[in-house]
Amino acid sequence: MQAAVATLFPELFSPFMECGIVGRAVEQGLVDIRILDIRDRAVDDRGSVDDYQFGGGAGMLLRPEPLFETLERIPWMDDARVIFMTPQGKRLNHDLARELAESGRMIIFCGRYGGIDQRFRDTAVTDEISVADAVVSGGEIPAMFLLEAVFRWLPGVLGRMESAQSDSFATGLLDYPRYTRPADYRGIKVPEVIISGNHAEIEDWRFRKALELTMRKRPDLIDSESEEIIKERFIRSLRLADRQKEQKNG
Repeated sequence: MQAAVATLFPELFSPFMECGIVGRAVEQGLVDIRILDIRDRAVDDRGSVDDYQFGGGAGMLLRPEPLFETLERIPWMDDARVIFMTPQGKRLNHDLARELAESGRMIIFCGRYGGIDQRFRDTAVTDEISVADAVVSGGEIPAMFLLEAVFRWLPGVLGRMESAQSDSFATGLLDYPRYTRPADYRGIKVPEVIISGNHAEIEDWRFRKALELTMRKRPDLIDSESEEIIKERFIRSLRLADRQKEQKNG
């Protein structure tokens, strides 16, 4: 996948691109990320990229010239999703992350100050995305969040795609409780059902726990669907993840 990030603070992305799954994806050539400094296209020798708003108002705005000229530096811009990180955007979710992964190319613009000139948003941006109903000083951290959420869906990035297939939201519910060894730690025991070896009972237990957690914490994810439909989708996701794990293990 090809990705580019346009920012006034390119140095923030150096550790992000060197660590964890993103670092591995870059090192293995699974993703190609370009970090572009918007200030390289400043409008004067002082490095100016922002200006006062017409009509008054709080906060400076990023001018259109540096934004358009930064975008035009990218040779594959015509085939890319051009994303602006903004609290006004569409809320990022599992489906949108997967859709962006399948698009193959995306360019992310990180705003600062009071925002960016509306003309760039109207004519160049294809997607406005928000990662939370909250405001931060710039789009850099939201952009990192978006990049990792998208990269998880690229084959080879996680090592095991089944990890993404069985995550929270991928099954339609929040994740179920997970346990590892030892089965008894300081008198706190792992539920007997999940060490029983009975796969049908384990699937049912995981569904019940995931449904319980979702109803308590995120009932909006369930809407008005019947429990039968929710369970069918959940079990299908788990079994798909298991098949992919078996194929990976040969």
